[in-house]
Amino acid sequence: MKNKPNIIFIYADDLGQGMLSSYGQQHFDTPNIDRLAREGMQFTQAYGCAFCAPSRASMMTGLHDCHQGTWTYTRGGIYNQLSTGQITLREINELIHTTGLQAGVNEVFLAQIAEDAGYVTGQIGKCEWGFDTTGDRIRRHGWQYHYGYYDHARCHGFYPPFLFENGQMVEIRGNTHPDCGVHPDWESSENSEIRQDRKGKAVYSQDIFDQKIKKFLRQHQNNPFFLYHPSQLPHGPIAIPQIHPAVKNNPHLTQFEKEYASMVLKLDQTVGIILDELERLDIDDRTMIVFSSDNGHEVYALQEGRTSGQRQDLKGQPFDNIETKFYSETGGDIFDGNAGMAGLKWSNWEGGTRIPYLVRFPGTIEPESLSDHMLANFDFMPTLADLIGANTPAGKDGISFLPTLLGEPQEQHEFIVYASGQGPALVTAGGWKLRYINQNETFQLYHLKEDYREENDLTADHPDLVDKLSQDLFTACDNDYRHGTPQAHYAAYPETYA
Repeated sequence: MKNKPNIIFIYADDLGQGMLSSYGQQHFDTPNIDRLAREGMQFTQAYGCAFCAPSRASMMTGLHDCHQGTWTYTRGGIYNQLSTGQITLREINELIHTTGLQAGVNEVFLAQIAEDAGYVTGQIGKCEWGFDTTGDRIRRHGWQYHYGYYDHARCHGFYPPFLFENGQMVEIRGNTHPDCGVHPDWESSENSEIRQDRKGKAVYSQDIFDQKIKKFLRQHQNNPFFLYHPSQLPHGPIAIPQIHPAVKNNPHLTQFEKEYASMVLKLDQTVGIILDELERLDIDDRTMIVFSSDNGHEVYALQEGRTSGQRQDLKGQPFDNIETKFYSETGGDIFDGNAGMAGLKWSNWEGGTRIPYLVRFPGTIEPESLSDHMLANFDFMPTLADLIGANTPAGKDGISFLPTLLGEPQEQHEFIVYASGQGPALVTAGGWKLRYINQNETFQLYHLKEDYREENDLTADHPDLVDKLSQDLFTACDNDYRHGTPQAHYAAYPETYA
């Protein structure tokens, strides 16, 4: 093992497994991300959460999102009021620091483990805590340098009039839209014109992040560093400066679909920029790159006659996420971004929570490795600690998967749990999955190894297994299934700021 290897963690936003060619995407290739798989390890059963806020909090705290009272998130958008002059930055800081749970004195976050081990820590991109954060809070989490958005809602636009660097506002010249240029969701001739209108949209956020990433790597090439890049891409609404050449002439895709594919390819270009820079600086062989996503797939190329989104099928019949759910063929996703699984973001179906996970470390991880080891995003904290020779704080939920990366025998989770709007779910190492459905207080049981698409509910066939797993899930939810819902972690601002 190399002494103090560098670590780069690239966190995509709403990127389903099926959007990457290494996981089966058919309409375009993602060559740089595929290179991570080809030169490292690709995981097939990795889990995030149902949507972005809990996923990021879970990874930063090393805890699953079904606990009682471990962390909270606010709604996003408060920084829009800063853009319009309705509130000051000082007032925003005070508001966020007095709403919901605040970090305890002894609480340890992901980046602090690296910082305490002598690493330079940096975060560049979308903020790592939802839905609003502050420079002080990010620094409390262990990031010595941070640049980017402090508001998830503003990340729905890609042309920010300002971003933040270590808590200080930085104006982006030529970007004039207070909401960062958020586009309408559905395709229409009018909405197409809005997307093509570049007035007040001079600088694309990912281009800024690419430059900041290169600068960070160059500044710290001689010191061990942990760089975290939470990207906005390919979260919608769709926005991209230009169509990528790889899909420009694809006859199977509409213009809108080409724009969405170009957002994925823009992220792939960022991975290529990082790989090239590591080689140029001659630090490639002592840098581990992790590439993942916060949650599963979401459909953003919403277009009449092509896709209906996650709420109803192409015939107008609603998905109730109990008996009926989104599949690519019934909901109309030409990309099959959930890789044939059921469901999308927000749900606890596999398509909403199973994520791509790739790790590359030249000379340490065997190239072209494919692993079915079951991991969760909160496993990265003990893995990081294991890698750099640090201790994992007590009371965390993760298990280091460093042995798997090294090709060694591995301790396995008996099960992992995660929350969703429908309720919590549990997946065992043996492939059994139990869903608790809040709406009618019932369970569903699936065997994923034989039923990848979650089509056959086996609760009636295995009552004893349902009893065992339901008790495991209940205990993991700190004895209340309601803790396995987003509402359990939401902290509302005072009505004055609603």
